[in-house]
Formats: sequence, structure tokens, C-alpha cells
Amino acid sequence: MLDQKPSNQTSEPIITFKNVSKTYILYKNDQARFKALFIKPRNPKTNRALNNVSFEIYRGESVGIVGDNGAGKSTLLKMITGVAFPDEGEILVDGKVAALLELTAGFSLEMTGRENIYLKGYILGLEDDYIKEIEENIIEFAQLGDYIDQPVRTYSSGMKMRLGFAINVNIEPDVLVVDEALAVGDASFKRKCKDKIKEIMGKGTTVLYVSHSADSVREICPRSIYLRKGTVIFDGPTNETLEVYQEYKESQKNKKKK
Repeated sequence: MLDQKPSNQTSEPIITFKNVSKTYILYKNDQARFKALFIKPRNPKTNRALNNVSFEIYRGESVGIVGDNGAGKSTLLKMITGVAFPDEGEILVDGKVAALLELTAGFSLEMTGRENIYLKGYILGLEDDYIKEIEENIIEFAQLGDYIDQPVRTYSSGMKMRLGFAINVNIEPDVLVVDEALAVGDASFKRKCKDKIKEIMGKGTTVLYVSHSADSVREICPRSIYLRKGTVIFDGPTNETLEVYQEYKESQKNKKKK
């Protein structure tokens, strides 16, 4: 396990998880979910998404989060971005966070792409002057041409994702959270996205990256955390983490063959 700060990072962590746990109640349907707002369900089915998770991430680190579906990766990222909150434990995030999770969330379909740049900026707590300063960088990166002044309802899903990506990578965040967001557009644009993330990393931005692609994690992250059923199984150099993860997957395959 990795329990010391990397030698080339600053001494103070930018993200700290201390014994964090999160449990979700599983509802049969939307009607049951609505009913639970007024009447506490008896003996509900639950899912422990995170179980006593602790780690520190230092300013300037690029850390991969790996694990199977349902391991708790998305819950962890949502907590870092302030979308979800722990039932137990403490989370500290010291800086501005940009998240490449749901890239099109918060867009107004009737507003133009340009207007949505300002809308998303306001949601992220940015001032008018700063949004104006980065506006052209966002437009240039998104490569939407004249569509930037058309209503977002006329955009394809890929165009919306391009705009969302362009906004989040150009606001100069302290922490950039990426969840499989590189699958945006054609091969050349994907390469552009990866190059932009590397540029952001080079400026000292902390990056948390979730992907099912081992090669992609190796390319971006020197360190990785392996989650299984909400628990940290391994936290260390990416090659070692992926080896532990792969060994577990192979053992599960062998069990199924027997």
C-alpha cells in the first residue's frame, strides 16, 4: 500500500478522505422512492457504495481510480465534486473542482452554445470578467463553428459533449475529475482531449481519472487506487495496482470455469 506522499508533490494534501462510508437505499420503483420522502421504509434493501475509505491525494498528482462496475468509483467522484455526501467520515477538498462526469449537465437547450458557456460558468461560481477571458479558448477548443451561436437543442449529443468538455478543461481548475470522458468525438478530437489533460497536468493541476482502459490509466496516472465493493484494496504505483486488479479478475474467471 502507498502510505507516503510522492517526493515531487507538495506537503499538504488537496483531497483527503477519512473513514468515509456511504450507503444507498435500493427502491423497487419511483413510486417507492417518492413514498420514502414521507414514510421511512421498513427493512429496506441497501447498497454500501463506500466502506471506510481513507486516502490522501496531493496537489499535482494524477491518480487513477480502477475497479469493476459497482465498485464505488462514481460515488467517490461525486463526493469530491460535492454532488453526494458521506454518511460517515470526513472529506476535505482544498480547491476549485472541474468534473468531466456528465458533460452536458446544466445546459439550457433553448440557449445558444455561447450563452451556455456563461450559464455553466455561473454554476461553477465564475465571475463575468473571467468567463469573458476564457470564452474564445472554449469556443476554439470545442470546434463547433457557427453552431456556437445556435440553440443547444440543435446540437448532436457529441457536440454537446464537446462543449461541456471544452468548458471544464479551460476554467483552470485545481482538481480535474475525469470519468470515461475521453470518448468525445472522432479519433483526432479524442487525441486533442488527452493532450489537453496532459497540458493541465503539466501546470500542476491534480487529476483523478476513472477508466476501464488499463493502457489509458497507465498513460495518464503514475498512481492508482483499486476499489472493490466500496473498499480500497490497493493504493500504489499504477502498474502494481493494475496487476493486483488483473489477478483478481483472473481468479474470478477461473472460479466461473469450475
